[in-house]
Amino acid sequence: MSIILYLCHKANRRGMILINDNIEGIDLQESMGLLSEQRRDKVLAIKDIMAQKASVAAYILLCEGLRQEYGITGSPVFTYNSHGKPSLEGRSDIHFNFSHCKTAAICAVDNVEVGIDIETIRAYNRRLAQYTMNDDEFKRIESSPNPDIEFTRLWTMKEAVAKLSGTGLNDIKNLLTNFTGEIETVVDTDKGYIYSFCRKKEV
Repeated sequence: MSIILYLCHKANRRGMILINDNIEGIDLQESMGLLSEQRRDKVLAIKDIMAQKASVAAYILLCEGLRQEYGITGSPVFTYNSHGKPSLEGRSDIHFNFSHCKTAAICAVDNVEVGIDIETIRAYNRRLAQYTMNDDEFKRIESSPNPDIEFTRLWTMKEAVAKLSGTGLNDIKNLLTNFTGEIETVVDTDKGYIYSFCRKKEV
């Protein structure tokens, strides 16, 4: 099931977020025909069946976003920067990012650089929080009535920002402090996941 969560065509802005929160229902055999050879090889290299389905779901969401926003009907092929961030071959005007967790896949398509991350709400790990959060963030988690949610929320924000920049989790404690773009987070406790979406500020 693919759901469009966000659609914007105002001014010079074009953007869309799509989510599939039923990746268990993906038919791998049927879906393989929708993938590029490049993506098919990547999926087949994954050993876990659910991880394969999640990877396929994320790619299909991208295909749907490209079809709806740009009329692109082929199977997209990626190029990668030195840190492994993918971009569309031959279309520097289109930006995308996708992510998946145990139960859902999500994809953002936009006309400026974007980052997106989705995570299953996980049990709070105090040691990990001390390593990845700055003092203010750590205090916010520790004082939260639900540190599981607060930690996961902040983690998805950091991952989304890191994926937008394409440089990885460098200076992880200050990622959010230094970020000057737009960022939004959605907490869905019923479905057990949180996602964050960030977008480079237009000049």
